Formats: sequence, structure tokens, C-alpha cells
Amino acid sequence: MNNKNKIANSTVLILVHFLCIPIAGAQENTSLDSTITYPAVFFTQYDPVNVNDMINRIPGISLAVDGGSGNTNARGLGDSSQILINGKRLAGKENEAANQLSRIPANQVKHIDIIRGTSSDLDVRSTGQLINIVLLEAQSSSSLTVEGVVNNFHDGNYEPAGSVVLSRRSGALSYLLSIEQESRYEFLKSFENSINGDFSPNDTIKLRQRRKQENTTFNTNISYALGNNTQIAMNALYRESDPPVSLVREISNLNFTEPRIRFEREDIPSERDNWEVGGDFQHTFADSGRFKFLFIINDENHDTIRERYTSAQQGIDETKNLFLSTDIRNRERIARTSYTRELATGHNLELGVERAQTILNSSLLLGSNIPGTPSPETGGLVAVPLPNANSEVEEIRYEPFLTHNWQINPSMSLESTLVYETSEIEQSGDVSKSRNFNFLRPKLDYRYNISPSMQLRFSVERFISQLSFADFTAATNSRDEDQDTVAGNPELEQEKSWRYSLNFEYRLPNDTGVINARVFHWDIEDVIGKIDISPSPAQILSANGNIGRGSVSALQLDTSIRLGFLSFPGMLLTTSVLVRAAEVEDPFSGEDRRIPPFDRGNFKIGFRHDQPAIGVNYGLNYQGAFQGNRPIFDIDRVDDINQAETLSLFLETTSFLGATIRFEANNVLDDVMCRNRIRFDGRLSDGIINEIENNCSTRGVHLSLKARKTF
Repeated sequence: MNNKNKIANSTVLILVHFLCIPIAGAQENTSLDSTITYPAVFFTQYDPVNVNDMINRIPGISLAVDGGSGNTNARGLGDSSQILINGKRLAGKENEAANQLSRIPANQVKHIDIIRGTSSDLDVRSTGQLINIVLLEAQSSSSLTVEGVVNNFHDGNYEPAGSVVLSRRSGALSYLLSIEQESRYEFLKSFENSINGDFSPNDTIKLRQRRKQENTTFNTNISYALGNNTQIAMNALYRESDPPVSLVREISNLNFTEPRIRFEREDIPSERDNWEVGGDFQHTFADSGRFKFLFIINDENHDTIRERYTSAQQGIDETKNLFLSTDIRNRERIARTSYTRELATGHNLELGVERAQTILNSSLLLGSNIPGTPSPETGGLVAVPLPNANSEVEEIRYEPFLTHNWQINPSMSLESTLVYETSEIEQSGDVSKSRNFNFLRPKLDYRYNISPSMQLRFSVERFISQLSFADFTAATNSRDEDQDTVAGNPELEQEKSWRYSLNFEYRLPNDTGVINARVFHWDIEDVIGKIDISPSPAQILSANGNIGRGSVSALQLDTSIRLGFLSFPGMLLTTSVLVRAAEVEDPFSGEDRRIPPFDRGNFKIGFRHDQPAIGVNYGLNYQGAFQGNRPIFDIDRVDDINQAETLSLFLETTSFLGATIRFEANNVLDDVMCRNRIRFDGRLSDGIINEIENNCSTRGVHLSLKARKTF
């Protein structure tokens, strides 16, 4: 029996199992409204500081926070957010609403809605669920939240962090200001053992790498009500996150009678900053028609220099043998406008257009210790010419769209969307090329509330992926130390797919929990993978390109259950299992293989125990993956990556001088991620093995102590 039949049969059995769960105990409601509301008073027993503290107590909240639509790599603003604030999205990408949950004080929340239906009143179109944070309408209020953090890493290093958030409402004006500093320090250890194609020992490599990254973020959100029918909002973000890296490799060559040891040291200074400004305007007319306008402008700069030195003894008589400089700038400008009105009872129509401009500027310099004339631009080494190393890639895209909401009856709704996308991608610099694309993107979203406890959702859509412009130009290679750069491909096209999804949700009575089963299938055209662009038989070379048709099928089961019925009040158990099958024909081997990143799947277990009487809560989160599930094929090698299992623990108290104290332990198992790599002599299709590498790495245990207080 093939994988597709196995998944289909398993899907039927599991859905039958859920449908046969006794329904007699379900709470009987007279309303079929699919929105679940949690008033603020529900959360007061937990002494929450911010919105995150509140939603973590809601069963099944991950179904909304994690999306559920599967629309990764989506384009534009159509369904880019699952979080709403007062029924509106936040006009941002880096600065989107999900990032605001830790900044909004709990004392400003009126209630939290889990929206399971579709409506023209919503700012987004989603095949999953939405979280709507409804704030109080107080005439005047303010709060100040301060958080301090101490991080401890497994090499003994301590790094501070913290944030200050000021929130204020005065009449029609409300605003939030925040300053945050986050430590992304990392100390990575790895060991690699390799053998030659004849299975004789080749070498061993010990690596010690430090990344000293600190993210400093300034954020503001401002909204103003211009009367009862008009609202305007602005938000802005600025972030600096310089991530300098230093590393040392100890390489033992085992191809001699006595091992020969050499050292490699790398300094990788790096500068990264980005800013974003967004805004929206909404006006409601006397006939209840609504006009909306949103815009986003963002800019990101990332400059990195990598220099490598080699020596027979660590730090003595070093010789530079590599200089690699990258300068990347990404910019995006998006504007979206629409008009919505009711056509007849149960029928609403939204008509609008979106325009987006995306620009990448990229330059790459490579210097090597080879015969020739040294250049100061390449760190005193000889410049190595690289094709397509300096480029600007620009896309101009227009999307007129039409959305019809039909409330068929009190328990059924159908949302139909039709988008026409037209775009031009132009590349200039070392390569000059211009291409035009036109796509029609229909989408249907049907929802049936079988009862107040059970809902069935079905969707089908034509999906066009967002290209990574970095694939158009030459870039650095972070996956393979033996290959410093990868080639670009100006001929790359978007992946196109038909996506089908069926979802069944059962909400247990009395807010006891949620059981959810989801099946989806994607038929993908122009799958992106490695293709052969070798300039000659003696010089083989690959780049990202379109390799043909593929498919992805999956079954996902989620449960989130309160354990009060087992005499454990305050306990919430969350589990998730995802099983996937993905298939495409590999252009190098001619065999069917998986499609990264769609591995075989993963499983998660979360547990938390709230004890409001003593002001304490604790819990854990565990995540693992089905191993041997992530092969990556290239023209001359195959990587098989085994993902590490992760376990995190937390303990929190809310009764210490009015502050919340939280202890977290991440990567408690000190899990190891391993990669097996087979290198071939020539092309993979020739089947001549040159080397087999086994590399395992760990980032160690990360401990943190946090203290938060709202004034």
C-alpha cells in the first residue's frame, strides 16, 4: 500500500473516531454563533500582566495563533494576520499584531474573541480562526509595564535583557510606546566525522562558534477616532540586531599515518537594521458601507564580512585564505484599498485593489589566497570573479480583488474570493532581464456549524508563492563550508498550487477543551529545488530553479483538554500530531523524493498547571519530529537532517511584591541536531561516492529569569 493510500485510510478512521465521540454530554446552546468570547473577568484569577498571559489560558488557542490556513510564504496583505485588535489588523509585517500581545496590558482588555466564522466585517480573509482582542473604551487610562531578564547560557555567559511599555488612552486618542532589548546570544558546539568513498577514515572537525546578537527594538502604535464613523491608526518600528559571529575549527586529517592537525578561525562582523511604518484609515458611510485604506513601508539592511584564517597551531602564524563580503538591502511598499457594503440580507461584497513594490539590492565580493594581484577591496586577497554578484531585483504587483460573503442560513456561510494578479519582475546589474506574470486566484471558504459544539470547514484556493529574490543573485552559502557561494537564477518562477483543506472541530462542553482534525492536500506546479546550470562538464554548478510538479498531503490532529474531570483543576494538556507525505521527482537522480521543508511531520505536547489560590503556575512544552525526514538533494551531494527534540520548562509566581516572577529552562535535554551528508565525485547521478560526513551540533541549555510589573 503506498503512502497516499495509508494516509487516506488513516484519515477516514480518525475522523470516524472523532465523530463517534459521545455528544450527549455536550452543553446545549440555543445559538449557533461560531464566535467564542472570553470576558476579561475570566482571567482575573490568573493575575495576567499582558494579553499573552491571558490567551495562554484558552484551550485550543494554538489553532488560531499558528494560523491553520497553511498559507506560508503568502503574498501581500490579504490573509497575512491571524490577530485582530478591536476587529482590525495592524498594518505591518515585522510590526504585526501577534508581536503586540506581550505589549498590550491585561488591564486594558474588555474581552477576547475566538472567531471561527467568516464575515465582511473582518479585516482579513482566513481559512482558519482569528483572535480578536477587544479593548476597553475608557475615556482616560494609562499603564507602565517594566520587565527585566537575566539569561544564562551553557558556556557560563550571562546576558541581560528587558523592556519598558507605556500604554495610554485619552479620549479618542490611544497610543503604545515600547523599548525592548532581547539577547540572541548563542554558543554552538559541533563535531563532524567523515570517511572517504572507500570507507577509510578521512577527517574529524571540532567546531566552537559564538554569536553575540542583541536585538534592540523601538515600537509605537497610535490610533485616533475622528468621530463615530472614522478611525485612523499609525504604527512604526525600528530595530538594530547586529549579529557578529566568531568561530574556531580544529581539523584532523586522518589520511596519513599520523593525523595532521590544522586550525581555522573566522571573524564574521555583521550589521543589521530595519524599520517599518504602517497605517490604516477606515470610514463608515450612512448606508453602512465601509471604505478602508492600508499601507506598509519597510526597509532592511544587512552587511556581513567573513574572513577565514588557517594555521598549524591555534592563533600562531595564521594565513588568511578567504574574504567574503555581502551587502543586502530589502525594501517593500504595499498599499491596499477596498470598499465593502451589504447587497442584500445575508450578502456582503468587498471590492478593492492592492499594489506592492518589492526591491532587493545585493552585492557580493569574494577574495581567495590564490596566485594573482591582491586587492584591498577583498581584504588583501585576490579577487575571484563571480557571475551575477551585483544586482537589483524589483517587482511591481497589482491585485484587484472581489470578495462575496454569503450567510446561507444561521449555521452555514460561504466566502468567495477572486483575485487577479499581474506583476513585472525586472533585474538589472550584472544581469538584465524583465518578465511579466499574470495569475487568476479564486478561493472558496465554506463553514458549517453542525451544532454549537461542532464545526466543519472546507476551503479550496489557487495559491501563488512569494519568491525569494535572494535566489535571483549569487549569495553566500551557510550550509556547506566547502562551498563559499551559491549561484543565482534570474529565470526562477513562482510556485503555483491548488490547495484543499477539510477541518472538523469539536468544542467540549463548559470550556473543557477542543478537539480538532484537519486534512489538506496541495498540488504544486513549478516546485522550487536545485537544478543543473553547469557551464561545462568539468565545472558542475547548481542553483535554485523550477523542477516540475509535486504534491503535499497531510493529516493534523490537535487536542487541548482541561483535566478538571480527572480531579486536576487548573491543568491544561495540549497535544498535536502532524503527519505529511510530500513527493516530487528529483532532477539529479530521477527518483521521487520529499519536498523541503515538508518533512514527515512532528508531534508536540504542552502542559500547564495554574494554581490561582497560591499565585503559582508551571508547565512544559515538548516537540519532536519523525526522524530521517528532511533530505536535501543537490547536484553533487545529499543531506539528510535529523531535527533535534526540544523540551522547555517554566515556573511562574504572581505573588511577589505585586510582580510576576518567571523562570524558564529551554532546550533542557541539550538535544543534538545531526546531519548526514554524502558527497559524490562528479554528479549525484553518476553514483560515485567521494565522502560521507556525519555532523552533530548542540546549542546547550538556556536558562532565564524574568520579572514583570505593571504600574
